[in-house]
Amino acid sequence: MPVQVQITEGNIEVTPSVGGLATGMMSVNQTFDSLWIGWSGVVADVNRKQVDIALKKEGCVDVQLTHEDVELYYEGFSNKTIWPLFHYFNQFVEFDEEKWQAYKRVNRKFADVIAENMEGVDKIWIHDYHLLLLPQMVKEKFPDVTIGFFLHIPFPSYELFRIIPWRTEIINGMLGADLLGFHTFDYERHFMSSVRRLLGYDININEISLPKRIVKVDNFPMGIDYDKFHETAIESQKHSIRDKSEVRKELERYSLLYPETRFILSIDRLDYTKGLINRLEAFELFLQKYPEYQEKVILVMLAVPSRIGVDQYQQMKSEVDEVVGRINGEFSTINRTPIWYFFRSLPFENLVDLYNYCEIALITPIRDGMNLVAKEYIASKTDGRGVLILSEMAGASKEMSEALIINPNDKAQIADTIKKAIDMPVEEQMERNAILQERLKRYNVGKWASDFLNSLDKVRLREQKSLAKRLTPASKNLIMKKYCQADYRVLFLDYDGTLTGFKNNPKHARPDQELYDILDNLSGNPKNKVVLISGRDKETFQEWFGNRSYTLIVEHGVWLKEAGGDWKMIEPIDDSWKDGIRSSLEFYVDRTPGSFIEEKSFSLVWHYRKSDPELGLNRAIELKDELTSLVANMNLEILEGNKVVEIKNRGINKGKAALKVLQEKPTDQIIAVGDDWTDEFLFSELPNEAITIKVGMSQTIAGYKVENFEEVRGFLKQLACEQ
Repeated sequence: MPVQVQITEGNIEVTPSVGGLATGMMSVNQTFDSLWIGWSGVVADVNRKQVDIALKKEGCVDVQLTHEDVELYYEGFSNKTIWPLFHYFNQFVEFDEEKWQAYKRVNRKFADVIAENMEGVDKIWIHDYHLLLLPQMVKEKFPDVTIGFFLHIPFPSYELFRIIPWRTEIINGMLGADLLGFHTFDYERHFMSSVRRLLGYDININEISLPKRIVKVDNFPMGIDYDKFHETAIESQKHSIRDKSEVRKELERYSLLYPETRFILSIDRLDYTKGLINRLEAFELFLQKYPEYQEKVILVMLAVPSRIGVDQYQQMKSEVDEVVGRINGEFSTINRTPIWYFFRSLPFENLVDLYNYCEIALITPIRDGMNLVAKEYIASKTDGRGVLILSEMAGASKEMSEALIINPNDKAQIADTIKKAIDMPVEEQMERNAILQERLKRYNVGKWASDFLNSLDKVRLREQKSLAKRLTPASKNLIMKKYCQADYRVLFLDYDGTLTGFKNNPKHARPDQELYDILDNLSGNPKNKVVLISGRDKETFQEWFGNRSYTLIVEHGVWLKEAGGDWKMIEPIDDSWKDGIRSSLEFYVDRTPGSFIEEKSFSLVWHYRKSDPELGLNRAIELKDELTSLVANMNLEILEGNKVVEIKNRGINKGKAALKVLQEKPTDQIIAVGDDWTDEFLFSELPNEAITIKVGMSQTIAGYKVENFEEVRGFLKQLACEQ
């Protein structure tokens, strides 16, 4: 929560929280008409009514957790499974079924409290790794509410994420959101890769196509309340000696005694992801490598207590104490100690004084979602002086390239960079910081929040537009009315993905008896002309439908067969190009396990549905790039379907073939149904009064949308029942 609840002798005191997310979101929370739902931190047996009243005044609602919840859900699954795994410390990861059940149980508690407070709510913004299952839980209860989710830590690569036993449940939980936000593109990319590989959903740039809706994924690097830090630093410098903080007094006193001293600041939670041991050993190496600075630098190290109930954190505290003691024992003199080490948190004003006064900030996490300390340090520099040394593993490094970027595992590089920072001319410091400050001031926490919420609004509008195209009972009734009034009707029906589901091997997608019955009933009506229009080869369609009373169009409009007639080529085309293209496709078959070539009369198709999703997609992109130059002067075109890349003669498409059929006889009513972008040719060529239906939730020019082929069959059954 943005506040902390403290209970002393029955009195309840509510104070602002200290921390990156809580501090950053506090100003956002105050900007909007909002309600903050979270855990107050209170687990003791107290007067809950008093706590609820106190929180209500702050715009907050408490989710009550028991001691067992805290132990198993918070200290357990959240911080012993998710936290280390997502930060690449898989040696610390624990897989425990009891903790996983507690994680699910507490996420359900949050969902229940949300449900109790849904009156007047149109948007929900869920935050961080403690609540990865919550978006889906809320979406199940309130399918029409718009849900945003933001992950404030890294999302790991697929190779690491896949080791968690409950990986599919976690991904599905996150996909309950309509908009998913990450700090950097890398985290976004890792998430997309896991979705593609684990669930097989189609992904188009930054949109995931679920069966019933589209989920958008984007990166929004979190900012800070820049003005708050900068103005506090300015005010602090105006204070009289008596009103200055003890921290500032001590720093100024020491500088008067030893004016050549340079202060290096290190502020972090005591967490193994922050690289504190590496940082200390790099500082030790600096003192050894550059002995002339041994009595001229002081590392001010503030380690804020964190998760003291987790074993790894207790062990790390001991290790940090030991390394600090060793370095101070080796390099201390009577008057000087190279490391000032504090294991506690400091009030906000004291933190700003440290940021403002210290000449160098050493921020070297081994893995960090963003790291707002780096931004807070720069925001607190009122005279433009100061040098930020920042780990390339922190999300902040992607937007703070003017800092001195280091590898947190390279102690020699860190030591040399400290030397570079000390020697950096003031003009260069001010030049670098001016750019950083301008950027941080412009993209502050308010801008971050408004960008996310504006994107959430756009997702909502797009969803509303998509819903407007849904084939509802009312729109079905309208279609039925027009259909029944027509004396002659033509139905253009795609096959794969429209009348039946996709199979890894296309030959296994044979029509079942239900489909034959539907099509036979439709074609048995003399008012109807049923046209199956597909990218399939004519041999397959001849086997499946050759003796039926349907018109067949195959290979996207190359061949046409009327009921009872022979196959005819719609227009003369050439296939002499196939030998030259086949060798390229064979090369990609060899490099992509699970892929294969399908040869049709006048096209070649490379299928990769059975391949690794990530590898198949990358190979498809490579193949298209290579083929583009090959087909440029061969009057060919490349079609990309659902897990296929097809090369065919240019100018041949379903739309032109459909017009050929429509020329035969005046038509009162046209209905066309298809699922991929090759069917968009069909939709675009048909007259405006035609009824066009897209299968799936992707963008389309069709007039209506349905979710899947089962819904198409249900609709066709209704048509078959009408006269």
